[in-house]
This record gives sequence, C-alpha cells and structure tokens, in this order.
Amino acid sequence: MPISLQIPSNKQRASITLNSKSGLSLLIANTVGDLNSPLAVICQKASDANRLVEEIKFFNKKLRVHLFPDWETLPFDTFSPHQDLISQRLETLYQIDTKNIDILIVPVITALYYLPPREFLNSYVFFLKTKELLNLDEFREKLRKASYSAVSQVVAPGEYAIKGGIIDVFPMGSVLPYRIDLFDTEIESIRTFDVDTQRSIYKVSEIRLLPAKEFPTDDEARTKFRTQYREIIEGDPSKSLIYKEVSKGSNPPGIEYYLPLFFDHVSSLLSYLDQDWSVILAGDLASEIKDFWSDANSRYRLLRGDPERPILDPSRLFLSEDTFFSEIKKLSLLSVHMSDNDDKYFSQLPNLSINRRQEDPLKNLRSFISNHSGNAVLIADSPGRRETIKTLFHENAIQTTDIEGWDDLQSRNERLPIAVGLIDHGFVFLDGSLAVITESELYPQQTRTVNKRDQKISTENLVRDLSEIRKDDPIVHIQHGIGRYKELVMLDMGEGDTEFLTIEYAEGDLLYVPVSQLEMISRYSGGPPETAPVHRLGSEKWDKAKKKAAKKIRDTAAELLNIYAQRASKKGLSRRLDTTGYATFCEDFPFTVTRDQNQAIEDTIDDLKSDKPMDRLICGDVGFGKTEVALRAAYVAIADNAQVAVLVPTTLLAEQHFQTFSDRFASLPVQVRELSRFRSKKEVTETIEGLKTGKVDIVIGTHKLLSKEIQFNNLGLIIVDEEHRFGVRHKEALKALRAETDILTLTATPIPRTLAMSMEGLRDFSVITTPPEKRLSIKTFVMTYSQGMIKEAVLRELKRGGQIYYLHNEVDTIERELEKLTEMLPEASIRVAHGQMHERDLEYVMRDFYQGRFNILLCTTIIETGIDIPTANTIIINRAEKFGLAQLHQLRGRVGRSHHQAYAYLMTTDGVKLKGPAKKRLEAIQLMEDLGSGFFLAMHDLEIRGAGEVLGDSQSGDLQEIGFQLYVEMLDRAVQSLKSGKEPNIDIQIPRGTEVVLHTPTLLPDEYCPDVHERLIIYKRLANTSDNMQIEKIEEELIDRFGLLPEESKALLASHHLRIIGKKLGISKIDSAPHKTKLAFHAEPLFDPMEIIELVQMRNNIRFSGPSKIICEHDNLELTEERVKYLMEILNKIIPNKEN
Repeated sequence: MPISLQIPSNKQRASITLNSKSGLSLLIANTVGDLNSPLAVICQKASDANRLVEEIKFFNKKLRVHLFPDWETLPFDTFSPHQDLISQRLETLYQIDTKNIDILIVPVITALYYLPPREFLNSYVFFLKTKELLNLDEFREKLRKASYSAVSQVVAPGEYAIKGGIIDVFPMGSVLPYRIDLFDTEIESIRTFDVDTQRSIYKVSEIRLLPAKEFPTDDEARTKFRTQYREIIEGDPSKSLIYKEVSKGSNPPGIEYYLPLFFDHVSSLLSYLDQDWSVILAGDLASEIKDFWSDANSRYRLLRGDPERPILDPSRLFLSEDTFFSEIKKLSLLSVHMSDNDDKYFSQLPNLSINRRQEDPLKNLRSFISNHSGNAVLIADSPGRRETIKTLFHENAIQTTDIEGWDDLQSRNERLPIAVGLIDHGFVFLDGSLAVITESELYPQQTRTVNKRDQKISTENLVRDLSEIRKDDPIVHIQHGIGRYKELVMLDMGEGDTEFLTIEYAEGDLLYVPVSQLEMISRYSGGPPETAPVHRLGSEKWDKAKKKAAKKIRDTAAELLNIYAQRASKKGLSRRLDTTGYATFCEDFPFTVTRDQNQAIEDTIDDLKSDKPMDRLICGDVGFGKTEVALRAAYVAIADNAQVAVLVPTTLLAEQHFQTFSDRFASLPVQVRELSRFRSKKEVTETIEGLKTGKVDIVIGTHKLLSKEIQFNNLGLIIVDEEHRFGVRHKEALKALRAETDILTLTATPIPRTLAMSMEGLRDFSVITTPPEKRLSIKTFVMTYSQGMIKEAVLRELKRGGQIYYLHNEVDTIERELEKLTEMLPEASIRVAHGQMHERDLEYVMRDFYQGRFNILLCTTIIETGIDIPTANTIIINRAEKFGLAQLHQLRGRVGRSHHQAYAYLMTTDGVKLKGPAKKRLEAIQLMEDLGSGFFLAMHDLEIRGAGEVLGDSQSGDLQEIGFQLYVEMLDRAVQSLKSGKEPNIDIQIPRGTEVVLHTPTLLPDEYCPDVHERLIIYKRLANTSDNMQIEKIEEELIDRFGLLPEESKALLASHHLRIIGKKLGISKIDSAPHKTKLAFHAEPLFDPMEIIELVQMRNNIRFSGPSKIICEHDNLELTEERVKYLMEILNKIIPNKEN
C-alpha cells in the first residue's frame, strides 16, 4: 500500500513537517489517487513549482498535472508576457473550469494576481467541427472579439489568417495551429500544420478556441476601460499613452497591469477552485508574500509619477496577505513545512557520496545497501549517466538492473534497480520499506545535466539572401551594378499585370526587374551598407569594377586549385555506413532535425563516405544542434572501427560534452573517456593507455589531446568545438593531423578569415540558422550603466525562479563590484568566478551555479564557452563597448537556451561617448536579435572589419566594389573553368541565365498571397531553383498554404521549368506567343549543334532565323500549360544524352 498524505476534509486545517522536497512529490502523487477530488499545491518559489511538476509526473505518469505559470514580468512592467505563457495560463484556467485536472501547481506570487472573472472565459470560448457551416464574416467577428490578431502568416498562439477558402488559426492553449479548408461555407477539413514549414501534418475533426488575451478587446470592453480609467486614475487621460492606445484600438505593451479596468469585477485564482478542491501550502508563503508586497509598493512609489503612464494602486491588481489567507480558508488545507530532522514519513539518508580516491570508492553506498532491509532504487539523471554509474558499480561488484520507470519498481525486488528521471534529492521511508537514492547523494559536488528541450523541431530555412532586405538597402544587379531596393510593384506591360522589384540607381534612375529574373539579384555585403557605392545606370564604372575583380579572382582561383590538388591527392579513408545501426542511433535523438541541420548531417556523412580527407566547418548559432551533427559523424567513424577525438577549449565544456556523448552512446558498446583536470591521475593514465591499444573509442579533452604523449591506435575523426578559442599553435598541431584525418569543426561565430576561407571554398561549409521550436529570440537592450535597471533585470529573473550572469571583465575590481551588487540586491545570493581562481574553487562555483544553489554569477568572460544552464535567462554585460562583436554574441548566447524569454543588457560606461566601430558593433548586435544570427553577425564583422585576402596579405577592395556574394560566385566560376582546363573568360562573368517571356501574367496575385514580404521570398526561392523537383516542392507548399494555384501562378512556375531547361542548353531567351515561339542561343551553346540541325530538318514548322535563333510555329496554343508542354517536348530532344 503506497504511503500517502492525510489531507483534512470539510474545510479543516492540518500541518505537517517534512525533511524531503522530493519525498513530498511522491506523497502528492500517491495521495491524489485516493482523494477522488482535485488538489492545488501552492509553492513558495517558481523553481519549486517547476520541480514539483517534473517529479510528480515521474512518480505517476497518469495524473493530469498543470502548472499555472507566472507572467514572468515585474509589477507595472512596460512589457507584456509572452503569448505562450498566456496560452498556457488560459488553458489551465479552462481545465480547472471544466474539471479536467488532477493537480494544479502554482507559485504563491502568481496566485496573488487578480484574474478575469470565470464567466469571461466561458463567453469567449467556441468550437469548430468538420461538416459544420461557417459564415466567414461572423467567424472573423468572433475571432476579433476573442482578441485574435489578423496576420499574413500564423506563427504564434492567438493569430489567424484568412486566405480565400483557407483559414489558418492558432488557438490559445493548443500546441499546434490548425488549417481549416472551406468548401463554399462548409468546413471540409481541419488539419494541424507546422509553424515553421507551414505544411499540413494530420487531420482532426474538432478544435476549441479560447480567447487570445486575459481581457476582452471588443468595443464594449474598451468603452468600459475608458470610463473606469477616468474614474479611478487621477490626471488628464489625454496625456496618457495607455489611454490613447486603447482608445485607438491597440493593446500597448504592459496593458496587463490595467486588467481590472476591462471588467466590472475581477477574480482570484482561488475563486476558480470549487468547494471540492483540497490545497497544500508548501513552504513559508507568508514571508514570500511580504517580500512581494514590499517590492510592489516600492516599484509603485518609484513609477507612479509618470503622467504618460499613470499606474493602478497595487491593491487593485494583487491580493493582500490577509485576503489570500482568508480566501484559502474556504478550502480543506494542509500546510507543509520543511526541516532537516526526521519526520513521520522520512528519515535522513546517510552520507552515500562516491570517493574515487579511496580504495573502495563505493564504500558508503555498499554499507548502506547491506544494512538496509527494504527495497532501494537509484535514479540517474539521464540514460548516459545511468550507463556511467552502472560501469562504476559493476567494476566494484555491485549488481544493478535497469527499470523503465517508477511503476516497474512495484513488481521487482532486485537489490539495486536503476531508473532514469529528474528527482532533486533522495529519501528513505521511516519504516525502511524503500530508499530512493539520486545523483545528488552520490555526487554532492557534481554538475547535474538537465536536458529539457521541447520534442519537435522543424523549420523551413528562409532564403536569407532577400528575406532580410529592408527598404533602401544596397542590392546588386549582376548587369547594372549596385543600387538601392525600393519596393515590389505591379505594372501592366500590355499583357496583364506582372510584378517587378524596383531598384533605384544614381540620379534617381529606376530599374524594374521582373520577379521571374530574381536570380540576377543578390544582397550587397562587402562593407557597411552606408558606404556601399551607388552606380549610374548605363555607366562603365560597374563593368570596370567587375573586370578588375575578375583579373584578381583568376589568380586567387589558381592558388585555390593548387591547395585543392594537394588535398585531393592525399587519400583519406572512405567510411562504410552501417545503415541499420545508424538509423537506430538517429532514433535516439529526441527532437525533429531542422532543415539545415539535416543538410549539415547529410553533407558530413557524404564527406566521410568519400575517400578525400574531410575538412568541414559547421557554423550554427549557440544551441542550434551542432553537437548532433558531431554525434552522428562520430557514430559513422566508430562503426567503421575508427577512434574519435573531441577537442574543446575549456574543462567545463569537456565535462558537458562527456555527458552528452555518454548519453547518446549509452546503449552501444562504446567506451567514452574524458581527458581533463577533473579526472584523477589513474583515470588519465588508463585513458592514454586505452587510446594506444584501441580500447577507448571516443576521447573528449582540452588541448592536452594535442600533446606528444597521446598516441592513437586508429584515429579517424577529430571534432573541434568552439574553434575560435584555439590559438595558432594548436591549429598548426591540428594541421599536421589534417592531411589524412577527417576533421569536423563546430563554431557559432567564425573569425572573419575562417568564414572567408569557407566562402572561398578552401573548406567545406554548412550553416545551421533554423532555431529549435519554442526558442525565443533574446531581447537585447543597449544602455548606459544604471543601478535601477540592473535591479529591475535581476528581480524580473528571480521572480520566475531563474538565474543571472553579471559580466564584469576586470579581475582587479571584481570584489568591489561584488560589494556594490550585494548592497544593491540584498535578496540575491551572489558568487564570483574568474580565471585567476584556483581550478577546484572555480569548478565548485560553476557546479553550484548549475545546480541552482545561488542566483547571480558575477564573472569574467570565462563563461564564454561555459556549460548550458537552461534556468539562466538574463545576462548583464558591464562595459559592453570593450568587447568584439563575436564575443558579445557568444556571451549573449549563454542565455535563451530554454523556451523562456531571455534578456541581455549591454551596459556602456556612464559618460563615455562611443566611437565608430564600438558603436557599430553594439548597433549590429541589437539589430541581430533574430535567432540564428551568429553566422550573419560574423558576416557583419566581415563587413565592419573586411576579410582581407585569404591567401595574400592585401585587404581586398574588390569586396567593397562588387559585394561579397558576387565575388564568391565569380570565384566559383573561375575555379570551375580552370578545373575543366579552360582559361576563365574575364568578360563573361555574368551567369548565363535564360529569359522567359510567355506573353501572359506570371506572378502570385495579391489576393492569393497578400503579404509582399512573403511573395518576395517565394519569388527568390523560385529564382534559386536548379531542378524541376525543387519547383514541384514549392508548388505543393503553395497549394497547401494558400489553396489551388490561379492561372498567373501556374504560368510563373511554368516559366521557371522552362528557365531551368533553357539554362542547361545555353538558351539566352525563350519568347513564346500563342502561334509562334522564338529561341535565342548564347554564343557558346551547351549541346551538339547537329541536334538542332536534325530537329529543323525533321520538323517543317521549325526554321532558323539568323545564326543563333530558331523559330517554331505552332497551332493556336492559348493555354500556357499546352505551350509549355509543347516546348518541353522540343527542348528535351536536344538535351545531351547524359542529361536524359
């Protein structure tokens, strides 16, 4: 019979003392089964609430446990909570209202906030079913009243888009958005779809829509807001920004702190709970409420004087301590207090720590198990940790057995079962029937790796080239030079509307480029945009700049080829791919691979299978899945009997990678070892010996790996992480290995020269720019140093149970900074970390921070390549003007590794005026808030600093003149010419595209795809296609997202099919009218001219018109599709055989 809590009934109160927080989780999980009524647990801290949710689910998977999350903002904040949090809150309130919940967990501060009345939720929730009739106007009005926002593309909860007969909507409280297909007015089907790819996933028969905000936004509610505002708030409402914005019909940031003005009355969370609810109060809630009120009152006094933003009295927004405790008395109550003494349920576990320096490292545990009469279970943090612990136990003669979860424990009675779960601390029942041991007891000083990431990741990678373009950005047209982008416009050239991209050149000249020819256009990136030249249309300046660059490029290409030849002549080993084992290994990856991550994996595996030594750079933002690429490459090498070395710059990173690799290879007979100063001398000697004999398969270590004493039995792959942290000497040592060994390099912010080398083809190169789903971009603020702002940032983070990095990069004054912070923030616990500390002390500080034992880490740039800490989501960088761009990005990437909104505050020294590059760097990092911007920041650095020639010493002015992209394209073509034994032609450096004219509109009509930006991206993606399959994929996506293609869009796709085949044949123009088609060829066609002569001889309706043109006459083919079919048939006859 499981032990459970005695919860009083009939509004009685009781109180108990416990010594184990994790024990409380088990008692709650056992109790709810017996109660037959729902239970609310009100915790002292947000971090306790998050832990309880995880632990209760581990102890009983069947329970419906809901966390009611906080807004994660401070009282009277000027930003609004994230939509995902509002979605989760409304979902939880709805489940409480419909009695679809077993356990509600809420931090006490969150329970103090007033909420909308219960009837609000019920009056705005509605359902949709297939086969029902739907009046679009009524539906739109319903969504508007429920505060849903009309957008062009749905990406977040609370948004909708109506595109003809297709409606996309992302209901609040739902994990996925839905696509509703209408047949006239009937709902034909409802499908879920992926936010990132916008493609459908599976069908459902019914959906529920909750309101999108916690307050109504219809006209009636806005009128009520204005009336109550004038009654309650003193001062002139016409001066108040909030009042003006709401009157205009918008919801300004921070509007949530005016919530009571939208209603006649508000409710507390406790009033949502009916009489049958029981409540557990866990911890010292009274002191937490007192602290919150003192903070709220001081913020109120500080902020209330602002006439533009007058604020409500705190008593209208939050329950007072007395109100909270009197409301809670209406329910059955159990108060739980924590103490270190034995209680009526649990006794303390003895010291079980593992001491590797003793002869018997497991002496403490062994003695406990032999004296313990009941069952014992060990809970490891992850599968990899379970394998590490099992190996250690078996070496020391303690037998173990794996169990799947808590439920399996009941039916087994082996001496030491091991399960995998995230339990904070162990405990033992007073009667000795069961002891639960966790890693906290075995390794009291060790970092615990907690990988909490959302399950599904999948993203369509935007064509960054034009998706980032803004009005007046410099843009390169390959024939006419550099101008400024203006807009997309519709023009009728006598054959119906066609869409054009407008570029403005010097003296106001405009160039209109048809959207079907966007391959002629690229974004300029050869220096800061403001210094980009603007050419005159028709002048020779552009041609001269291109010719000058082409001459220089020819020499660079020749040198590059020489290097290529040296690398190609050295044979590497081609790896065999064990497809079955590899597929099983990939299944262990708990997330969906993003599109460019998948591309990077495929490229890497292809490199390993080829017989040339691999030298690939994987450039991906912090936390975007570069490690998974490395893991899969390591699997391929190991499966082919080779050893793998992983080289990292810091001991902390070595420790983290060791955990990750151990986790993923847990189920395979693979030996993973770590070489770092955290390992004892004996372990290091064993590892070195194992590498020599081949017993060790994967070794992870710092630069010690490059020392002479390390000898490998059969080294096949080197993985270098955070490459930009290694010095020249280490890289030279790597180069010696590079000739025959495969090398995979991972970095978030490559050095400009590394980046340029990759761009110029010296190294193979993959970019991962798609963020894992649910990852929010980091809000970045650049400001002068301000104590008030620091206090606010810290309190905002502490309120949601998080941690903070405070970066002060001067060891001499760091202790003084500590005194300043301690005085400023008495509620926070602060520790210091810097490179001049003793190694062991530094290690303990970092591990304690990881385990959440203190809130603020005051540190130097030592954290630049630190370990992932999902709960640290605020970073404050003091004297930010002193850092380089890559360094700022890397430091900022320490936060934002979970799905909480992360904040970065870049504080500049008070009173110091920022000069050129420092100012530009800070502006660049603030602009690049987007996820995946590491690579683009490096490009930006390349623009701010210039790359310099990769092989020579001269700074490259050609980049500035013609732009980076064109430079790389021209270089690539020069290399291809030299490879095939031809001299690169300096004059013909323009890609030989095919112009297609069909005498019919070819575009995406405005009513089909209304968003200009979206159209531009699709046009550019079509222009970048190089085979018919890519066009077909885009066609499927368009139908899926916007409905069946109109005639103009069919013609657009048809013109691209013709462009692709035309380019293969060297056709310069295809001009096709209903009765006649003209084909013009380039001077050097790409096929055997005899094929054309034979075609003209065979067909009466085809004739020559001059040396390089043919004319085909045909029946009246009005329909574009028929004409394209006819042309495809003719053109396929002259394609060289190898293409068929």
